[in-house]
Amino acid sequence: MSAWLWVLLAVAAFLVVVAIYDVFQRSRAILRNFPVIGHLRYLLETFGPELRQYIVTSNDEERPFSRDQRRWVYASAKQENNYFGFGTDNDLEQKTGYVIIRHATFPLTAPAKGQPGHDPDHRVPCAKILGGTRGRARAFRPASIVNTSAMSYGSLSGAAIEALNRGAALAGALHNTGEGGISAHHRHGGDLIWQIGTGYFGCRDDAGRFSLERFQATVASAPVRAIELKLSQGAKPGLGGLLPAAKVTPEIARIRGVPVGQDVVSPAAHSAFTDVSSLLDFIERLADATGLPVVIKSAVGEMAFWHELARQMRQTGRAPDFITIDGGEGGTGAAPLVFADHVALPWKLGFASVYRAFAEEGVHEDVVFVGSGKLGFPETGLLALAMGADLIAVAREAMLAIGCIQAQRCHSGHCPTGVATQNRWLARGLDPTLKAARLARYLVTLRKDLLQLAHACGQPHPGLVPLDAIDIIEGLARRPAREVFGYQPQWGMPPEDDQRAIAALMAAPATAAPAA
Repeated sequence: MSAWLWVLLAVAAFLVVVAIYDVFQRSRAILRNFPVIGHLRYLLETFGPELRQYIVTSNDEERPFSRDQRRWVYASAKQENNYFGFGTDNDLEQKTGYVIIRHATFPLTAPAKGQPGHDPDHRVPCAKILGGTRGRARAFRPASIVNTSAMSYGSLSGAAIEALNRGAALAGALHNTGEGGISAHHRHGGDLIWQIGTGYFGCRDDAGRFSLERFQATVASAPVRAIELKLSQGAKPGLGGLLPAAKVTPEIARIRGVPVGQDVVSPAAHSAFTDVSSLLDFIERLADATGLPVVIKSAVGEMAFWHELARQMRQTGRAPDFITIDGGEGGTGAAPLVFADHVALPWKLGFASVYRAFAEEGVHEDVVFVGSGKLGFPETGLLALAMGADLIAVAREAMLAIGCIQAQRCHSGHCPTGVATQNRWLARGLDPTLKAARLARYLVTLRKDLLQLAHACGQPHPGLVPLDAIDIIEGLARRPAREVFGYQPQWGMPPEDDQRAIAALMAAPATAAPAA
């Protein structure tokens, strides 16, 4: 045989060995699903910064998440170096809305690694007790201010849901189920926030109406710590949902309580309540039946609802235990472009509007506020906490941590990393155990960075950083964030009793468990 033929055979044998290795390795879903050719992705990623610098985009131009943001999440999740060199490449004087954190002259110093009091898990419990104001029987203090936001099984693969649940358990965080019901993939050690949408999946009768009996049975069967009533979400507010018949497998049909192989429609509005008063009655009904804290989740559109809700809370004492505000920039598996781009306020504007409405009625301290909508980064997370959010919920950032590459094919069912798909071949590429560790590392790193920012501002807990410590850049001018959002002094801070409690908790030894 000629020398060239030997070379070709050697190359072919090498590629076969690489393909076999790729298919059976578990750390990289892209390579398991696309053996050999998947290496091109990592090769191009290696030279990405250099290519973009000259012929494509800068580190901050890509959307929804820039290259810098994705790189920070990936490096944090893999426990790699997440530092950046040579200073910022942001034009700070030309970015309207740019967040600047004003550090203290005399910051706090946290115990270094190996010193007494150092906490490798960077525990940051919530400053408020969830359900404490209303005296719920199963009230508790969330052990982590950073938790996963709502992502349903059906929208995401079973392997992805399992990775999220395992990762949340490792990080001591809460896992929001999304509105698709509670599956076997949600039962791997993570505590759950069970989201109930307009389809009442997991608690519906044969006609699709809410069933208290099925609701109680589901709660009893799973580690549910709180209930979230979804009124709307930021990416498609005021719009119902549709799970195509092709995705309604026997497993999904059983979990959701729907027929196999038929389109599953989530209406735009709930049938169990029709106004603020009946919503509050429904909340109290769920809380009384289970003892669990109950939340409402919504994007922000017209404000009459929020003013009426705050007024009735003050007058009647009925209230949700916590409120999740989703921003119009939030993500979803699929949505009409006009709804994703033009319906619902961005998070900062929407949350500030709701918080002001509650503060003016004097009920803002009675609610645990949760922020959701691209808040999974230290600077946006700290701003959210300073504005009055008590917890942060992350969704797409969590997806990035378990392998999402922002291919933006969630709506097609052909996610190449096996995250947002029901394709068995693609989903098999995602190893839940390995990806769970990555999610946990990302959540812990975000908590660590939030703590470091708080210490830089002279505070022991991120929730104690005042809004006065943050400025918003507008060209060559700066405005205090409190002025930008129309807040009164002390708005955004936890009540004084909670401030003292959380400061004492942060000063306790790292082995101490969060107070109930």
